[in-house]
Amino acid sequence: MASTLTPEYIATLQRMTGAEKLRTASDLYWGARDIKAARLRQQHPDWTEEQVQQKVKKIFMHAVT
Repeated sequence: MASTLTPEYIATLQRMTGAEKLRTASDLYWGARDIKAARLRQQHPDWTEEQVQQKVKKIFMHAVT
């Protein structure tokens, strides 16, 4: 990934505080969970919200990079 970072992106990251970076990472994580939940609702319209959230939790607990 390092080869795809633009100088502008690197400069933006360097200007951010640690708290801002952490908040951005958290926003991305929770946003990804929201997108996954929306897709599961679309795929399984018969599931309850609890079932959707349990599946999202399981998916993210076992996610690998």
